Amino acid sequence: MLYDIFSIMAPVLACAGIGFFWARSGHGFDPDFISRLVLYVGAPCLMLSVMASVELDKQAFQRTALACILVAGLMALAGSVIPRLLGHDVRAFLPSFMFPNVGNMGLPVCLLAFGQEGLALALAFFMVLSLAHFPVGILLAGGRQAGGLKGLLRMPILYSVFLSLGLLWFDWQLPAPVFNSVELIGGMAIPLMLITLGVSLRRLQVRQWRQALFYSAMRIGGGLLVGLLVVWLLGLEGSERGVVLIQASMPVAVFNYLFAERFQRAPQAVAGMVVMSTLISFVTLPLLLYWLI
Repeated sequence: MLYDIFSIMAPVLACAGIGFFWARSGHGFDPDFISRLVLYVGAPCLMLSVMASVELDKQAFQRTALACILVAGLMALAGSVIPRLLGHDVRAFLPSFMFPNVGNMGLPVCLLAFGQEGLALALAFFMVLSLAHFPVGILLAGGRQAGGLKGLLRMPILYSVFLSLGLLWFDWQLPAPVFNSVELIGGMAIPLMLITLGVSLRRLQVRQWRQALFYSAMRIGGGLLVGLLVVWLLGLEGSERGVVLIQASMPVAVFNYLFAERFQRAPQAVAGMVVMSTLISFVTLPLLLYWLI
């Protein structure tokens, strides 16, 4: 069992370690460029290639997407109440409650733990959050400076979602040249996500570590509790249950820091939450996998 868990975590740690030591050695790396490359090119191609190749129950896909909406909604409620009670800027801390790292960490862990079916279900979770993360996250951080609906319509992932749904619901097939291309390009997404995560861990600094520790515990522990409630309400079992619990208990997404930095919405506090929650997840995630597997 321990060997199986190590086999799941080893690729995650290896790729993140490459990014960490690459940044530590002083080599150039632009996380914003790589993140945009993954978001606008890699992730849409990954989504299409997986949906075109995996046999997935449509109802399971729908249930996972619904679970994501419920988890995000309940965490948004917590993120609206807890910072306000503590006298903190709700708009600075709310995105970290709502938007965990379901891409950089969630996708590879679900793939390694549950195979292609797990990746497909994790992508359902990822695509729902992605469609909300960028307009909502930017709006919370930047107010009227955000792109709103225009920004969303410029995101290729929106169109890859519709194509993916067509592949799933109508049993469409991609032509071989298209499938081979998106499979090859999509293959870069997960390693680049993890390497970027490692670079961010090296470059971001933790200030006010007690605050960062508290909010990190709220993100991971609160996410797990909300996930347990949602899987119970929806009656999820097997891979669906595992994927929802893993994705719900992921650490704070790096994109939250990028938005906070861009619009100067408490960037140091958000950076601390990204680093602290990610480090905590390297301990909590193996424990969660042990319980699930």
